[in-house]
Amino acid sequence: MDNKNKRIKIFFACYFFVFFSLNAQNQKDAEKLLNDVSSTLTSFENFSFDFSYVLENRPENIKQETNGSAIISSNLYKIIFLGNEQIFDGEKIYTIVPENEEITISDPEDSSDFGINPSELFVFYKKGYTYQWDIKQYVKGVPIQYIKLIPTEENLDINYLMLGIDIRSKLIYKLIEIGKSDTRTTLTIKNIRSNLNLSQNFFSLDLDKYPDFYINN
Repeated sequence: MDNKNKRIKIFFACYFFVFFSLNAQNQKDAEKLLNDVSSTLTSFENFSFDFSYVLENRPENIKQETNGSAIISSNLYKIIFLGNEQIFDGEKIYTIVPENEEITISDPEDSSDFGINPSELFVFYKKGYTYQWDIKQYVKGVPIQYIKLIPTEENLDINYLMLGIDIRSKLIYKLIEIGKSDTRTTLTIKNIRSNLNLSQNFFSLDLDKYPDFYINN
């Protein structure tokens, strides 16, 4: 083998060594940052946040925007979204729809009427995804590091997710879902507040306050 071919082989050997070493390091960095987020959230007795939710499909010229808020304590939650309210008291999910004067009571195994389970929003990435360190952006001077989440199994709806994390607070700032049908959904988290003074029955629903509502079990 001549010297030129030897140099080419050495170059490619070095290239792939560096590439895979950097890729492994990126995965470790991404996993560490995600673990830091989990540690921060589990240190809270409870927390609340506001959010904006945007659904876009550019080929179909669709863009829908709405806002909401949520309060979470362990797996208990209260969420206001699309003018409705949903409460999980640890046993049942209560979905209150004022416009229809209706309350639906369901089991937690049932899918959320909102399509969002806020108690899982900050931990969903722990299973079913591989991680890639992605771009960093600054939002009003705040560094936001994005991690790309790729489903480990075939997913008919999702290509990948982009999870933006505030590096300073170790909290989630934005979740972007890139769908396979040219659909993009963006959830932006704002105004996170922790360790609120909540009443003991905050996540309980008093049905007596809704005497004229239809109860759908």
